[in-house]
Amino acid sequence: MKSFAAVAIGGLLALSVLLEPNRERVITLAAQSRLPAVYAWREYADAGGLMAYAPNRDELSQRTASFVDRILKGAQPADLPIEQPTRWELIINRKTAKSLGLSIPPSLLRLAQHIIE
Repeated sequence: MKSFAAVAIGGLLALSVLLEPNRERVITLAAQSRLPAVYAWREYADAGGLMAYAPNRDELSQRTASFVDRILKGAQPADLPIEQPTRWELIINRKTAKSLGLSIPPSLLRLAQHIIE
């Protein structure tokens, strides 16, 4: 069986919701393999992942509530438009970067909405 690092080929872009039940394990394996990893949800960076580029959860919740409201008022779900997030957040975990021996460029740090020290 191949190692986690061999399968990831030098880095990890973890975007699937299928990883959620194994979030801690994925983060741990990435750290043990010394792989820089970017995740699709802030919770991964909060839990020790290197960084996340994620839609703003507050905006997603508001949009979801709007859709539920329209459906409860009689709108047909099939008639509602498909919407995509409009606000994204970059979250950088500097502690993890340091443990991986990575320095995050100041230009990238300036773009981040949240920096975990």
